[in-house]
Amino acid sequence: MALQRLTASNLRNLRQVDIQPQPRLNLVYGENGSGKTSLLEAINMLGLGRSFRSNRFKPIINYEAEGLTLFTELAGPQARRIGVEKNRQGETTIRMDGRNVLSAAELAEHLPVLTLNASSFDLITGPPTPRRQLLDWLAFHVEPDFYRAWRDLQLCLKQRNSLLRHGRIGDSELRPWERQLVVLAEKIDELRQSSFASYLEAIGSLEPALPTPGELRLDYRRGWKAGESYQDILEAGREQDLQRGFTQSGPHRADIRISINGENAADVLSRGQQKVLVAALVVAQGRVFNQLSSSPLVYLVDDLPAELDQGHSRLLARWLRDVDAQIFVTAVERQALLQMWGEDAAGAAVFHVEHGRIVPEGADNTGRMNEQ
Repeated sequence: MALQRLTASNLRNLRQVDIQPQPRLNLVYGENGSGKTSLLEAINMLGLGRSFRSNRFKPIINYEAEGLTLFTELAGPQARRIGVEKNRQGETTIRMDGRNVLSAAELAEHLPVLTLNASSFDLITGPPTPRRQLLDWLAFHVEPDFYRAWRDLQLCLKQRNSLLRHGRIGDSELRPWERQLVVLAEKIDELRQSSFASYLEAIGSLEPALPTPGELRLDYRRGWKAGESYQDILEAGREQDLQRGFTQSGPHRADIRISINGENAADVLSRGQQKVLVAALVVAQGRVFNQLSSSPLVYLVDDLPAELDQGHSRLLARWLRDVDAQIFVTAVERQALLQMWGEDAAGAAVFHVEHGRIVPEGADNTGRMNEQ
């Protein structure tokens, strides 16, 4: 479903915003600090219940306000009205079609969002967490049983780790939680592997256009030693787990190894090559989503003309054009966006952001590009 209306109040420097995006392409430009990234942040919060810029809630709220309010109307076969409120006490209220929503997972189900920004490059150079999140985003959206198994796994890990931190305890206290852990770990591994197989196909379709100096390979690592049962791993590692106070192996340690000719991609690729590869990794998520889900998604692309040269910016635009998604792209300069999207920009909505105000361009006042 696409956002057909978006309002935001007191999100950083966005005091009052009320816009009607286009269902396909939306181009947003303005100076650094004007509020264009905050617009993407608002959409991300409506889809995930949290910011992609900060884990702290107070900096998100305008310094003169006691709270922020976000609202969107989603168009589609199953139209939705979603609202998110946050206050300075750290309280969050999420409502959908007039009822309270207790889990942000329900937001993600109805408004799937993928973000491509400067922090996305941690997919290659960063720790396993962003790569594991990439895989879990896919599994969440295309495998109906994934979220419940993942949620129950977090509970079991929390309980086992709590017991481990108490020091010397009997096996009888650990084993009930370990039995559940084994079942859940195997279930999550199965669902991740299924999603990963489709993901490899999507990456393969993009690989010929990548400026990589050799064979690209992605390998899924489940989080415990291949060829051994998770039950055996838990039993063999129990003493070390007790010493350290946490569970060292399991699906919470899963990763995707990205290599070029067998070498770590971060050590082989230039910074520019890494950026293009990361763009491909995020686009591939959308392609798999399109194949396995009947719903469209939203792409938030933040200031990529500053990250990619003109040729690779156009390549990213071509990739995104083939994905069934509503796209929001920001840049400092209007012309950079037009060059990036070429003929596709003719039907786009264009918004100018200045000092926290978002002004649509176009004679019809909706932001649709004027014909020139």
